[in-house]
Amino acid sequence: MSIETTMTRAWQRQAIWLWFLLPISWLYTLLILLRRQAYKIGLFASYRAPIPVMVIGNITVGGSGKTPLIITLVRHLQQQGIKIGIISRGYGGDSSQMPALVRSDSLPSVVGDEPCLIVNMTGAAMAVCPSRQRAVTTLLESYPDLQLIIADDGLQHYALQRDIEWIVVDAARGFGNKQLLPTGYLREPMSRLQGAQVVYHQKTDASSIHNDKSDSNASLTERLTMHLQPDDLELLWSCNDQVDGLAIVNIVAPERGNLVHAVSGIGYPQRFFDTLDSLDFEVIQHPYPDHYDFSLTELSQYTEHPIIVTSKDAVKIRALLVQATINQTLSDEYKELVSRLWVLPVTAVLSDSCYEQLQQQLRTVKIAMNNEKFERANV
Repeated sequence: MSIETTMTRAWQRQAIWLWFLLPISWLYTLLILLRRQAYKIGLFASYRAPIPVMVIGNITVGGSGKTPLIITLVRHLQQQGIKIGIISRGYGGDSSQMPALVRSDSLPSVVGDEPCLIVNMTGAAMAVCPSRQRAVTTLLESYPDLQLIIADDGLQHYALQRDIEWIVVDAARGFGNKQLLPTGYLREPMSRLQGAQVVYHQKTDASSIHNDKSDSNASLTERLTMHLQPDDLELLWSCNDQVDGLAIVNIVAPERGNLVHAVSGIGYPQRFFDTLDSLDFEVIQHPYPDHYDFSLTELSQYTEHPIIVTSKDAVKIRALLVQATINQTLSDEYKELVSRLWVLPVTAVLSDSCYEQLQQQLRTVKIAMNNEKFERANV
């Protein structure tokens, strides 16, 4: 079991032994506060992009629903006629090949799995690099007419100045013991939420959301909320994905009540398992660390039942299949595996207040929606 998996399970259980790590958390807290203050007073340089930047991130380790939120926002902005680009660190990719533009045929091993998913779902212009400044300049060199840049998971990257900042909070998961790493799973103190635009990711059947002092004055109608809506299962390797004669046809999707292998390499896999439970599948859970690099051999050990994965994991598994068919003809064992691989896509559904807040914030940076008359001022 990896250290990441061990820590994740300990945070979920709020294990007693985590409190022995409290001195490390205190040191970590001191370092991040000093670092943030250094950027605030100008001791460390920060970069101001020539167009507005919207940062979307979280203060917790593990998944919060940020990637589906970005996909939904990008699609909405595209429908409003706004020319939008995206930047990301490209976690899990090859930093030696960055900065890099993300294309529809980019490999997750080069640019990261989440950037591949975002581009495949939106077709938006995107660049990746640990240096967000280099990512921005690379993006604008190829797409000089962009009006807005969304920075994926750049909340703690203070070297990049931002005009709009949204923090995603998993309302069901909450903040655990409210301690910073490694005692808890907070990246920054909860005070970081004060004055920020917080989007609460809640369950679809939740009558209320996580309550904390940082947002106690906001009414439910004013809060920005979202939930993830599961879509229909999709065969991971569809009939349109023919490579060297490999095509899967006449396959029946798993039905409610069926026993399935749920394989997940995302930040908070329990949410994925719970979603499948809510769809009445009998779930055999197989959690892996976030951004895990699967192998076909590893997946082949899950026999007899259908295998369901997340959209993020599917991006990497498809790349594995393509590479395998390039190198050699797939064995009968792998062909049987392909016939059992399914994807559960999810869509972020945002509250009306999210769109209202977004429109107000875009007005402040002079970006017009389709139904508005002004244009962004030249910078």
